[in-house]
Amino acid sequence: MAIIIIGGAGFIGSKLTRRFLDAGDRALVIDNLCRGRKEFIDTPPGKERPEFVHADASDARALRRVMAEYHARHPVDMVWHMAANSDIPAGIADASVDLRDTFMTTHAALEAMKQLGLKKLAFASSSAVYGDHGPDLPLREDTGPLLPISNYGAMKLASEALISAAAENYLEHAWIFRFPNVVGIPATHGVILDFIRKLKATPGRLEVLGNGTQQKAYLHVDELVEAMLFIADRDNGKRNLYNIGPDDAGCRVADIAAAVAERVSPGARVLFGTEGRGWVGDVPKFRYSVAKAAALGWKPRFSSLDAVRRAVDEIARQEEAAS
Repeated sequence: MAIIIIGGAGFIGSKLTRRFLDAGDRALVIDNLCRGRKEFIDTPPGKERPEFVHADASDARALRRVMAEYHARHPVDMVWHMAANSDIPAGIADASVDLRDTFMTTHAALEAMKQLGLKKLAFASSSAVYGDHGPDLPLREDTGPLLPISNYGAMKLASEALISAAAENYLEHAWIFRFPNVVGIPATHGVILDFIRKLKATPGRLEVLGNGTQQKAYLHVDELVEAMLFIADRDNGKRNLYNIGPDDAGCRVADIAAAVAERVSPGARVLFGTEGRGWVGDVPKFRYSVAKAAALGWKPRFSSLDAVRRAVDEIARQEEAAS
């Protein structure tokens, strides 16, 4: 197959790219390298390499030109849209960031697919579309109302709506995957990386936003990629909407801080704030329902805490190699 991966040089996209190449597929990666890195998709000698184009996926004309040129040489079977602004506080401070990097990339991708006659789209969405329903209600794919509390969540939800409309018009199949917090390497952002860098800057002292009771689902990036490919291979409906995550109540920020301190600076003091959330737009506690994915046959191997502990060691090693 020939695949286009928008945002394919990022944290999750680069892992997905590697999986396709290892399976013998062709891949075009389109990325603006805002958080992605060209080296994330570099491959050892003898390994299949993706084609790469540095481009702004929110520019509809430029995106269509890049996709059309590749499609003319390698007829494209499927588009994976993994690009977005992943910095929620940045989107709260400036709503145009999420409008451009999260929503307009979706609009541009769909317009290009319509004009080129491409029929299959997989989209990276988020638990942020649900909003804050509290810690006791398991968030299912049909949970509502959907009332996001961040611009990031709002633009992901708007993107889902646009994809649904496209499925009524010209897409044959659309997969929408709602992610929990995803951890692992190559880490470009996130709580674990933040904690490790804070401890490197001030050994023996780790300051945490919020009181540490925030509790969320965490999934290792390797399992996320496995789940997306598993679902896309087995559910071929017109609109395929799935939560992907662990089957547990999640992991507390205090537990993450403790795991990072133990790995990076044993004996460090962890200093918590007083608020029940880390920032405006942060959903402090939620519980994911992954019953739909389980019914299809996919289950994660790691709990939230196991995924975090594995990622802490991986990211610590990443940062040690970089220093």
